Amino acid sequence: MAHPYLFFVKLFEAIGLGHFAQSNVHVIYSWVVMILLLALGALGGKGVKLIPGKAQNVFEILISGIEEFMVDVTGEEGRWLFPLAATIFIYIFACNLIGLVPGFFPPTASLNTTASCALTVVIFTHIIGIKYHGAKYIKHFLGPVWWMIPIVFPIEVIGHVARILSLSFRLFGNMMGHELVLGILFGLAGAFFAPLPIMGLGIFVALVQAFVFFLLSIMYFTGSMEHAH
Repeated sequence: MAHPYLFFVKLFEAIGLGHFAQSNVHVIYSWVVMILLLALGALGGKGVKLIPGKAQNVFEILISGIEEFMVDVTGEEGRWLFPLAATIFIYIFACNLIGLVPGFFPPTASLNTTASCALTVVIFTHIIGIKYHGAKYIKHFLGPVWWMIPIVFPIEVIGHVARILSLSFRLFGNMMGHELVLGILFGLAGAFFAPLPIMGLGIFVALVQAFVFFLLSIMYFTGSMEHAH
């Protein structure tokens, strides 16, 4: 779908890089999201106080809430995975949200972005498994008894590949669908009267999709830490 107006694409066109911008919209806006998050993190880090103010209290409650939820799923052993899991959640949520701003494109409405996030999660899942079990991690793919290996092993491999497809297509489909709805409403009702209810729903969708990706990620991490049965 051709977006009505993309600010950074127009900016790149103005400096003679229009072809790159048109072909890599998701890359440009991924960098925009990362720069925004880095800037907010730097500003937030400078403002940290021993006696927190209201804003710091809110952020501490949110971060600690996410961490405790994760520990409830993974157990205390999984607390060290919080930086990665929280980064995934915050990045995807920010990518989803930025699409609600006129002139901005949600990077998660591109399959390239969602697939890269899914690959990161699935690859790191196996890194965790090897870290905890070494060569014995292969038992996760072999089943409970040796004679079931020819059946269980292909099923497990397909299941792990399906994780990549599931994570990437679910997020991509929801965000692209939302972009299509917004584009249609912008075209029918105009930029000022269009989709206030849909945009409100979009905030909810952005949060839910980021949370689902986060939840599935930590469940995969937990599964790789457990011993094979």
